[in-house]
Amino acid sequence: MTAWDWPRLQEVAGFSLVCLSSTFFTVDPFGAVPAFLAMGAGGGEARKRRIARHAAWTCFGILVAFASAGSLIFKLFGITLPALKIAGGLLLFLISVEMMRAHRSRTQETEADLEAGEAKDDFGFTPLGIPMLAGPGAISTVTVLMGQTRLWWQAIPVFVAIALTSIATFYTLAFAARVEKSLGDTGIRILTRLMGLMLAAMAVQFILNGISDVWPGNSRPHA
Repeated sequence: MTAWDWPRLQEVAGFSLVCLSSTFFTVDPFGAVPAFLAMGAGGGEARKRRIARHAAWTCFGILVAFASAGSLIFKLFGITLPALKIAGGLLLFLISVEMMRAHRSRTQETEADLEAGEAKDDFGFTPLGIPMLAGPGAISTVTVLMGQTRLWWQAIPVFVAIALTSIATFYTLAFAARVEKSLGDTGIRILTRLMGLMLAAMAVQFILNGISDVWPGNSRPHA
């Protein structure tokens, strides 16, 4: 491996890790477990797996759609990528603060969403798939990540991160009762707080990247 290949490989690996972690943390399937069990309390295991599958596919479809066309949509409204990075970073920071308090952000989950889900036979598409999983935070994250790509192959880590997160979401929700029993309420809260801490750091990095894009004289590593 040449000296040129190794730094490029490190760059791709680092970006892939950022894509996977930021997408997974903003979707936060572990945080959705209590709501999933509450809304599906009266159903059997087959029904819960079907709903989990619908939720995972909805999450996948929404995030892929915005990753593919989100930048074009924002350009139509005259919104620049630096502005999107800063706005997305602020939104993620607000979500991370709620996660560090072991709460799900109201941009992801509200009492009205829970009531609507309890009234539906299949709540996998809405409100679980969107906005509980593929909410504003996750949508802005994949859009910002995609906006940082310049070549077609650089977009692969973003789509792989979405796919892996959706698969993990399906298995987490399909076996939600086991997950809750294994981790317990305390374990889920600890995981949520840890993910919130990491998400806060990523949110600040998004903001710094956006500011640096406006004032390029400030050097910093891209997330």
